[in-house]
Amino acid sequence: MRIRILWPAGQVTATLAATPTTEALRAELPISSTAVTWGEEVYFGTPVSVPRESTARQVVEPGTVAFWTDGDSLALPYGPTPVSRAGECRLASPCNVLGLLDGDPQVLRTVRPGDPIRVEPA
Repeated sequence: MRIRILWPAGQVTATLAATPTTEALRAELPISSTAVTWGEEVYFGTPVSVPRESTARQVVEPGTVAFWTDGDSLALPYGPTPVSRAGECRLASPCNVLGLLDGDPQVLRTVRPGDPIRVEPA
């Protein structure tokens, strides 16, 4: 499944794997939310509430599309966060990994706290 994430200064697409969380997200699209930044991560709330999957990870690659079950939010890390060690992308807690952004994740640098965010099928 592919999604498009849009904000005032840009947009990006992502390719998601078939997971229970991806299916729950698909059922709620389109989603409108408000961006929050945490170090080099953008996250935003969703109407999706799912349990943590057995494959959840806390350390991921830049550009990973993750679902933070503790906050019912999509998390999009593109670099270190306040809890990272040695430059890694470390999420606040283990998250369900859904897929990867298509292209350069550094485009997320243009997201500002409070920006409106929309997620829709691509």
